[in-house]
Amino acid sequence: MSVVVGFLSIHLHLSSARSLKDKRMVLRRLKDRLKKFNVAVAETDHHDLWQRAELSVVAVSNDGVAVDQSLTSVCREIERVEPGCITHTQVEFLR
Repeated sequence: MSVVVGFLSIHLHLSSARSLKDKRMVLRRLKDRLKKFNVAVAETDHHDLWQRAELSVVAVSNDGVAVDQSLTSVCREIERVEPGCITHTQVEFLR
């Protein structure tokens, strides 16, 4: 059995955030919504900036297509909840 690990790095610009508290509220809401995709999510950069954030998302499966679909769904959900906030994404697969 082969295991596929997908890693998604998402750079965000949170234009509505006026403080770190605002930023944390938005990120908490996003992370809570992403739980339904059965992925691990963490804020990995720009902790001290109000309007910038980087989220790292990891999905694991024995099916590469399922991992790719999960990570794509994560990006779609973020765009649905916070339209226009994604500035850059990068996906890597480990097999």
